[in-house]
Amino acid sequence: MARNGQAGNGRIGAVKGRSQFLAPNGNWVKRDAKTGRFMDQKTSSNKPFKGVRKES
Repeated sequence: MARNGQAGNGRIGAVKGRSQFLAPNGNWVKRDAKTGRFMDQKTSSNKPFKGVRKES
């Protein structure tokens, strides 16, 4: 019989190739490090994305 794998075997460490910054409207915006294009904007909460480095 098949069963699920170990719990908690997700991402380990930082997400590579991405960065985030706090936009003037108060939302965190995720950016692709290579192209500089915006990828995602977090509107569900005011906390930053997990595992993504912050721009200064």
